[in-house]
Amino acid sequence: MIEISFGKLVLLALVALIVLGPEKLPHAARTAGALLRRVRLGWESVRAEVERELQVEDIRRQAREAAAKAEAAQAELDATLKKMRDTVADIPPKALDESQAPVDAALPASNSETQHAGEPPGKDTPHGGA
Repeated sequence: MIEISFGKLVLLALVALIVLGPEKLPHAARTAGALLRRVRLGWESVRAEVERELQVEDIRRQAREAAAKAEAAQAELDATLKKMRDTVADIPPKALDESQAPVDAALPASNSETQHAGEPPGKDTPHGGA
């Protein structure tokens, strides 16, 4: 903004008093004050609008960056998934069956293998053991 020192302000007031006279000076001062107020409000409005536009642009930039990161992550996941599918497709079916054998051996025996003679399948023995 314009900087006016106290000395310049006094000089301006004296010139205005001499040029306008004591009758018109109060009206001119009110008019000048109103004009300055309008200019300040207009300037504040423009400044606020520019700040809002900058914020909107910043939000848009952040959204574009987030979308790019999401697309990169999706591409990486797709590549990993394709690589895993290709790896599984390259393994012969026989090797898959053999790799399951230790897992099957580690499973507990089924109920039919642990049945006592003469008991119906699925029936537990009573707590007495008889």
